[in-house]
Formats: sequence, structure tokens, C-alpha cells
Amino acid sequence: MPAWLSRMVLPVTAVSRRDLGRRTVQLIVGLWLYGVGIALMVRAEIGVSPWDVLTLGIQQQTGLGFGLIIVLTSAAVLLLWIPLRQRVGVGTLVNGMLVGPFAELTLAIVPPVPTEDPATWWFRVPLFLLGLVVLATATGMYITASFGPGPRDGLMTGVVRVTRWPIWVARTLIEGSVLVVGVLLGGPLGIGALIFAFGVGPLVGWILPWFERRRSAAEGREAARVEARAAAA
Repeated sequence: MPAWLSRMVLPVTAVSRRDLGRRTVQLIVGLWLYGVGIALMVRAEIGVSPWDVLTLGIQQQTGLGFGLIIVLTSAAVLLLWIPLRQRVGVGTLVNGMLVGPFAELTLAIVPPVPTEDPATWWFRVPLFLLGLVVLATATGMYITASFGPGPRDGLMTGVVRVTRWPIWVARTLIEGSVLVVGVLLGGPLGIGALIFAFGVGPLVGWILPWFERRRSAAEGREAARVEARAAAA
């Protein structure tokens, strides 16, 4: 590996092929579910996360595909990592490349919900909540795969490291700014944005420890297998 690339990519600790394979599958499935969660919330049409408000606003102005805009936005966010001296992980790059296409594919499969009929609220609200739960689950999956943070998560942690601001201040300023720009570009502002703002944190906080326990258990089993093979050799 070239020296410049080894400095940019987070080092992967010595692990067995089995563990690396498990983590890779977990990363890809997590990113797929993340795209699915985004698309379900978009289809609910009661509001979306600040970053998706920005995506829809850009789409309104340019006509580009939803998934393509997510990829381009991720690339733009990664440029902001440079002055913050953030280290890029393999998962960071894969996140930037795959979430958009996965969301686009789900939007192509899940048809729009008619919004003219008020009776569709009984379906749209649960659809949004389902998307939120799927997204929170996906977040726990790709974080505990330990291949590096997503572009937007890394931006937040980089700002916190450089400015010494509390995490909640950095996240509020970043997502608040993104939301304002998205709304100015024509992105939707609905009750879903509030549900997301107050719901995603507690959900991730509840789901993440479960994946961490599973990871610890898997690592323990793998360590036991390695010891057993070493003892038998």
C-alpha cells in the first residue's frame, strides 16, 4: 500500500479472515439498511432528516437523482475533512459510495404515497417511524463494524476535536446549517424533521450497545478458536 494511502486509511488490526468477513458483511448490510431507512422516510412525505432536506432541496434545483446527490454531497463533506485532519477509514469511503445508490434503489421499489388524501396519514406516519428505526439499526451496524465513521459523522467528530465544543453543540450547528440551506433550496420542512431530531439519538443509544455486545461476543469466540488452534499445533 502506498505511504500516502496508509496514512489516510485507518489501520485494520490483525484479525482472522472470518472476523474480517463478518465485519465486512455487517458494514455492507448496515449501509444498505441506512439507504432503505432514508428512502422510507422520504416516501412517507412528512419530513426528513436535515441532510435529506438538503438532498431534496438540491434535487429540486438541479433535477439530479436523489442517490447521486447523496454521493456528491458525501464527497463534498469529505473535502471538509482535510482542514480538520480527519483520517479516512475504509468504511468512510464505502459509506459515501453506497448509501446513495441503496436509497435510490429503494425509492425505485417503494412507490410514492398519495398525499392529497388526509387518510393516508395513518400509513405515512408508521412508514416514517419504520424508516427511522431501520436507519438507527443500520447506524449501530455500520459503526460497530469498525471500519471508520461515515462522512457526516466524521465531520461532526472532527469539528468537536478541533474546536473543543460539546458534541451536541457541534451537531446542532452542523445539522441546523444544513437544514436552513436545504429549506432555502426548496427542501421540505415537516414534522418528520422534529421526530428525527428527537428520536434518532435515543434509538441509536438503545440499539448500539446491543451490537457492541454481539461484536464482543464474536471477538471472544474468535479469540477462543485462535487459542484452541494454537494449543493443538
